[in-house]
Amino acid sequence: MSMKDEFKAFIMKGNVIDLAVAVVIGGAFGKIITAFVDGIVMPLVTYVLPANIKWEEWVLAKFRVGAVLGATVNFLIIALVIFIVLIKFLGRFIKKEEAPAAPTTKECPACLEQVPLKATRCKHCTSQF
Repeated sequence: MSMKDEFKAFIMKGNVIDLAVAVVIGGAFGKIITAFVDGIVMPLVTYVLPANIKWEEWVLAKFRVGAVLGATVNFLIIALVIFIVLIKFLGRFIKKEEAPAAPTTKECPACLEQVPLKATRCKHCTSQF
């Protein structure tokens, strides 16, 4: 098999294409979430935090503690928004109720052991159904 054929087989695998689509859609969805957080959530946060505190510029020796703290707070806010929007809100619309699988066994009335549905005698106590 030539390298061209191997590469074509690799690219045409379903999981490679699914991964590519997921990365593209994830990037686009990330922009939506960032815009939502920057435009709606963060202005609401400014009502709670005072505007004149520049906590993202805090420095401890040569370490930029404020930058790490700011990135951590931003991450937690974005994670909370994604959790609320995707898991709680959209999860209500996406819920799929699966039908219970048909039983493959039945219970013996004499010994309460599980036996195949088509059985006419219990293999444990030999009682007849």
